[in-house]
Amino acid sequence: MNPIVIDNISKSYGKVEALKGISLEVQQGELFGLIGPDGAGKTTLIRILTTLLIPDEGKASLMGNDVVKDFREIRKFVGYMPGRFSLYSDLTVSENLEFFAGVFGTTIEENYYLIKDIYKMLEPFKDRLAGKLSGGMKQKLALSCALIHKPKVLLLDEPTTGVDAVSRKEFWSMLRNLKAEGITIFVSTPYMDEASLCDRIALIDKGKLLGINTPKGIVDLFPFKLFGITSNNTFLLLNHLRTLPFCKDAFLFGQDIHLSTNNSELTAEKIGEKIAKSGFENIAVNQIEPTVEDCFMQLMGNNK
Repeated sequence: MNPIVIDNISKSYGKVEALKGISLEVQQGELFGLIGPDGAGKTTLIRILTTLLIPDEGKASLMGNDVVKDFREIRKFVGYMPGRFSLYSDLTVSENLEFFAGVFGTTIEENYYLIKDIYKMLEPFKDRLAGKLSGGMKQKLALSCALIHKPKVLLLDEPTTGVDAVSRKEFWSMLRNLKAEGITIFVSTPYMDEASLCDRIALIDKGKLLGINTPKGIVDLFPFKLFGITSNNTFLLLNHLRTLPFCKDAFLFGQDIHLSTNNSELTAEKIGEKIAKSGFENIAVNQIEPTVEDCFMQLMGNNK
């Protein structure tokens, strides 16, 4: 049996359906990403897996243990890092680590090999109060505390939200090292660029799964031709493109517009000519390869 099995899980808060029949499985030693915007249901699903919430419908298990019936057993072998910093701000770095090791009946020395690469960055601040750490250092401390009992499954809820780009990169490097230790990792994130760092991903929006595949597999299923377009008046051009008959979808991606079309004969040159005839200047049009974010936007449109 796979270490994480989710079978038709649903959860509502009053009239709001946070999860709608979610089913997926995570394989042993896999780095699995749950990708979606705020409010998609990511935190609710992770809280169910950590035995902090009870689903309204469906079942889930970790290492063969039911999240409702066997919650005490699950808490012994799961590492959990919530989205908000939840360690003891009035304890030092080393005191927090010692406390969590003691809670699980182990010592820092016993499993130090798991956290040594992370803790090396924390060591200069080991006597600093946790509440006085920077965002990136808080993140590293939280991960160290989640790992100190050598969990079989690591559940991370938006661990890189609010930290700088360098800390995000360092964090994902740490996750790859942990994966090499055989730990199964389930991580949620709103950042589409982090999807490519996972073995497999599930795209989620409004409590529904839009697709499960490898990042490449998701991209390979994109059904349209895609063009990147720039102009001297991006917002006017975006609204104009959405009125054209060959436009399937058009979205802003930074300074560019990504336009998808199901017209297989359409070329970048032809699109540029049509736009120019409408009075737009300084136009650049190129056919481009889709990203996970393009795929998500397309699937989200189907989920309206």
